[in-house]
Amino acid sequence: MGRSGQPKDRSDGPERKCIATGEVQPKHGLIRFVIGPEGQIAPDLAEKLPGRGIWVSADPAALAKAAKKGLFARAARQPVNVPEDLVDQVETLLTQRVLNLISLMRKGGAATSGYERVKDWLAKDEAEVLIQASDGSERGKSKLSTPYGGSFIGWLTADELGQAFGRQSTIHAALGAGGLCKRVVEEAARLKGLRVSDGETARRKGK
Repeated sequence: MGRSGQPKDRSDGPERKCIATGEVQPKHGLIRFVIGPEGQIAPDLAEKLPGRGIWVSADPAALAKAAKKGLFARAARQPVNVPEDLVDQVETLLTQRVLNLISLMRKGGAATSGYERVKDWLAKDEAEVLIQASDGSERGKSKLSTPYGGSFIGWLTADELGQAFGRQSTIHAALGAGGLCKRVVEEAARLKGLRVSDGETARRKGK
């Protein structure tokens, strides 16, 4: 993955078909949904809930189309209750999932924050992923570069990153190699699909 945050080879891994676009693609670019006991649609980000999975691209337009056009009900072959704020719900849940994973890496010593610490990790080739807040100073962010062959995440806000590091806000962070690193990158790529369009970071409502 490069600074775009997208996987280098999207042919890797199991593939699923999006009910909104009809495209077949690696499942790390889609969101899995299941039908709850009362007929409600529920996002299954961990992909562990029982039931037949319904897959939609991690894209606000695809999610909105699936909700408004009755595509969930068609795929499930039964009436389905879809909340009006489904896209916002999915984004919120996915954001929290990414932050929780980063927090776990921090507690395990595989993540750091702060300009000087991140710069030091990059200089020592200890960083696999560079994370910079979407609302941070562009001048300050330009002084740090994505590690060679590594990944870049730039669509979390400073307040959100702060949650992962137990601070009010965080602009610069880095992740080292580890079992959770790949998961953070994959989940963050899904979040990017919901937040970034035409190269610009989408602002969350109320931000």
